[in-house]
Amino acid sequence: MRSFCHGEINEFIDWLDTDGNIINASDGGVIFADGKYHWYGMAFRPLPMNGGPCGGQMTDIGVVMYESCDLLNWKYEGVILEVSTDPKSELYAPLRFERPKIIYNEKTKQYVLWCHYVKYPGNHGNGIGECDMGLAVCDKINGKYKWLGFKRPIDNYGWVRDMTVYKDINKVAYLIYDRHTPDPILGDKTGGLQGDRCLYVVKLSDDYLSFTNEYKRISSAYYREAPVVVYKDGYYHIVTSGLTGWATNQAIAFRTKRLLDEWEKIGDPCVDDITHTTFNTQGTNAFLVDGTDTHIIMLERHNTSNFLKSSYIWLPIEFNEDNTVSLRYKKEWKI
Repeated sequence: MRSFCHGEINEFIDWLDTDGNIINASDGGVIFADGKYHWYGMAFRPLPMNGGPCGGQMTDIGVVMYESCDLLNWKYEGVILEVSTDPKSELYAPLRFERPKIIYNEKTKQYVLWCHYVKYPGNHGNGIGECDMGLAVCDKINGKYKWLGFKRPIDNYGWVRDMTVYKDINKVAYLIYDRHTPDPILGDKTGGLQGDRCLYVVKLSDDYLSFTNEYKRISSAYYREAPVVVYKDGYYHIVTSGLTGWATNQAIAFRTKRLLDEWEKIGDPCVDDITHTTFNTQGTNAFLVDGTDTHIIMLERHNTSNFLKSSYIWLPIEFNEDNTVSLRYKKEWKI
């Protein structure tokens, strides 16, 4: 297998598909299905973030997918969740399908996609459709996903921000998300600095299409976002980032033996990260390489002057004897 090449910590390196185009699949994930790896994510726009409704952090394409047999050479498969040109549609673009995550339900034979949905024009807010969970399904991993709408877990009061979905070893699925509950008096008048903001774990229904009443507030993960979940040797680990917008910050990891139990704060998993910026990246997902014991964490180095030129940083996760995880930056590595 050829090496993953990332360059220096501050470099932006293009990762090209087999047609020579920049891979544009932000904050998504990788799923192994039908004998191949499928990399999916929201397609950014090649624009700076300060462009208002035309900013690069939105999409006017949708969620896209690539396929590969070796994790290095990726063929573009197309758009799996399309936006709409109809102003009356929930999918009217530009909008955001932030942090899309796909899991497979063996009982229903459906691929289920959850995302953080932000309706047109794609600006974060606290109104209906501005801080919700979006849902789509498909019978094929790389087919056209059917949009089922948006909703909020637990109640309508807590706003949805960064999220992920995770299927445990028993095929029970969970939503892990950054829940922002505004101050009951001040609301959000202070730019989100009032009220409660914390990571929550919510158990999904058996068909993965709705939320149950079983959930856990991860009290130790206060003011954290971008959750990435990985399991090894009886422990679930979450790697998270702080709340600094598009600016990078120090990662913090947490662990538990049961997803709906208490979580223990472990600290920064990044080894020799003297800048305390998660190697100038933010986490998005983790997956196990088929047929191996190697878990890869997917991180992104967002280029806010041109989102299309953001970099994807994939690193092997190290599992330590004390049941903690470590990340080491490698300019080049191979499985």
